[in-house]
Amino acid sequence: MLGPLAGLATSMGPRLLLGVVCAIGLAGNAAAQSDVCQRLSGASIIAQDDDNTFLGTISSKFNGKSIFNEFGTYGSEFSAESIWNKFSQFGSEFSAYSPFNKFSDKPPLIVKGGKMIAYLSANKTLQGVISAHLLKALCEDEL
Repeated sequence: MLGPLAGLATSMGPRLLLGVVCAIGLAGNAAAQSDVCQRLSGASIIAQDDDNTFLGTISSKFNGKSIFNEFGTYGSEFSAESIWNKFSQFGSEFSAYSPFNKFSDKPPLIVKGGKMIAYLSANKTLQGVISAHLLKALCEDEL
């Protein structure tokens, strides 16, 4: 559980809760880290391009569709549909559809249960954002 943050889970939407938890130093709290990873587990990453391109799931690195599976389509640094490919439209720090573009207003969405729950982005001006690098550091070995 989230300990002192447990009451926030019912009074805040998941996007706002995620932003608050990350902002107060989630990496130092193993229980909060596990809770956030479990909440995001199974979520899809969807690009905001014209095709709403599927970019993988937040799931075990052994899942073929996981963004953490470095041998899979969505976790490989060589795949055109991977956020980890620095030369693709979904991984370049200069692409409008990349989570690594600090100025993008069209970063990938994190979608679970048919609802957008957060942005996967380096843009700190957007509400409800989690960094792709932070997500990987927190959840890659947790799921």
